[in-house]
Order: sequence, then structure tokens, then C-alpha cells
Amino acid sequence: MAIAAVMRIAFAEEGGGGGPGGPGGGRGGGQAVAVAVVGPREFSDQIRVLGVARGLRSVNITAPASELITRVMFRDGQYVRAGQPLVELQAREEDADIIDARARLAQAERDYERTKTLADRGIAPRVLAEQAEADLEVARAGLQAAQARLGDRVIRAPFSGFLGLTTVTAGTLVGPNTVITTLDDVSTVRVDFPIPERFVGVLRPGTAITARSDAFGQETFGGRIALLDTRVDETTRAVIARAEIPNPGGRIRPGMSMNVSVAQGVRTNLAVPEAAVQYEGENAYVFRIAQGERGATAQRVAVETGAVEGGFVEILSGIDAGDRLVGSGLNRIQPGAPVRPVGQAGAAPAAAPARKAAR
Repeated sequence: MAIAAVMRIAFAEEGGGGGPGGPGGGRGGGQAVAVAVVGPREFSDQIRVLGVARGLRSVNITAPASELITRVMFRDGQYVRAGQPLVELQAREEDADIIDARARLAQAERDYERTKTLADRGIAPRVLAEQAEADLEVARAGLQAAQARLGDRVIRAPFSGFLGLTTVTAGTLVGPNTVITTLDDVSTVRVDFPIPERFVGVLRPGTAITARSDAFGQETFGGRIALLDTRVDETTRAVIARAEIPNPGGRIRPGMSMNVSVAQGVRTNLAVPEAAVQYEGENAYVFRIAQGERGATAQRVAVETGAVEGGFVEILSGIDAGDRLVGSGLNRIQPGAPVRPVGQAGAAPAAAPARKAAR
């Protein structure tokens, strides 16, 4: 029994006073930790704002006056061409005007032919023939006006695009405030978004943007700024930028919320994985692995951080390139505690552009 007790004490002293899972457990002593090596990485200066998608052209289809629908000539969600008839309105009065105008034109033509014949024979004064010719032109104009009024009874698509849902049918009474259906040209979508006043001098039409919608996860859509508003909002100190994004297949729908990113150049700086940074309030810390005579220890170091992109944190000051840090599990590490590096948690290769990570 005594020999066994001595062996247990000797084993405990060699093992650092703990089991394999304890703070001092394992061969060599100290907490086993993964290592993160500080290295350079590309970061992009980006403006990130929220915008709303709109069709290149969008309109609510309404009637010019209160009238009954006699015929609906489209289906919900249908793609229509510019000028295609959509709805026919009741036109009894316009039909009567057409009949009246045609009768007046026929009478004016007869009067003109008779008066002209008499004038050519010298029986009637030439002035009567000229008056009859003027009456004929008035009758023709009257018929054209009546036909135009009848044409207004047919509502047509003002441009090509996709129709929305509708609830109207033949017999529905509609008016100027009744939305018969919606029409959107979504071959290209516009996204209006605010940008801070300080960026007005560096942004211009043609600047590339990327946009993302929660409806499509991390998929991004590329486009360009088309216009910048001429005024800066006095309250928000922002100017509205309008970007245009190609939309083949009409996947982006008007009204969608879009997260817009505008790149402002690329810079290279030191970076570490997010898991290697510990935050306390507004301060940030890392645990640098220091090699001493008695082994490696974790030194808590305050750092100044910058952007966070693609799982990496930009380091502005506090540590140097090549420093080895505790890569994860910082809540289990105490300042000055012995540690045992067992692997690499991550690196910050300069060849991994943050533009891809930000997607």
C-alpha cells in the first residue's frame, strides 16, 4: 500500500498536478490550445447600407373614369408587351358618338360633292364649295375624336413587363382610384439606398456595387450606381444613390429589402480569426503565447481592432506579424496560465481576399 501511494504522488508531480482533462493535464503540462498565427490579409473598405428593390418601371393600372369592365384580356402574372390590351370598359356613349360622327361625315361628303359639281358648272358660287369642303374636314375630325374616345375605353399596357394579381372581372365597377392590376418591368431592378455625405466625393455613376437579399441567403447580385441624387438630406446628412442590377429571370422582386455593399478599395493589414479575440465592453484582447524557460504561457494583450470580414478581425495595433495566439476557447484561459500548443486554429493568408469572405 505504501509503495502504491508513493507511485501515485510521483505520477501526480510529473503530470503537473492534474489529470488529462484538467488545467495541468497532458504531456508537457498546461492547457492544450490551438494556435492562431498573426498574418496579413486583404480588407476592403466598404459602405454597407440597406436599400429597397424597385422595378426599372412600375405602375398601377387604373381606369381614366368610373366605368364597368366588359372584358378582361389578361391573366395574373402574365408577361405582356407594350400596347397590349388589358381591359375593355363599357362604351355605350362612345359607340353612339361613333355612329353620329360617321353619319355627319357621310352627309358632309355628299354636300361637298354636290356643291363642288355646281360650282364647277358655274351654277353655284365658289365660296359655297369652299364652305362645304371646310365642313367636310370638320366632320372627319369629329369622327377621329369619337374614335379616340372609344379607344380610351380599352386600357393597354404602357410598357412591357409582368402583371401582378388582380381581383377584377367583367362587370366590376372601376374608377381612377381602383387598381386593376400592377405592371413591373423587372428585367433590371433599381435599388435606392442612402450613403453618408462624406462619401459623395468618391462615389460616382458607374461605381460597382454588390447586393444581397435574405431570400437568397449569401448569394450576391452585382450592379452599378446609375445616379446620385442632387440633394443631401438635411436631417440624415445622406444622399440617395440609385443602383441598377441586372435581373435575368426576375428573381429579385420589387419591394425586396437589399443589403448593399459599395467597395471603396482594398488594403492589407494584420488579421486574426474572430475566435482569437476577446471583447470586454469597448476593449479587445488576445492571448499571446510566450515561450519561457518553464514552457509556454498565455499573455493577455490589449489590441486595437478594425474591420471584421469573412471570419477575420483586422488588427491595427498591439501585436506583430508572426505572433502566436490562443486560437479559441479564450473563456478557459487565465492570464499567465501555462498552455500547450497542439495545433493551428487558423491563419490569415493574404491570398484570401476579404471581398469573397464578405459575400
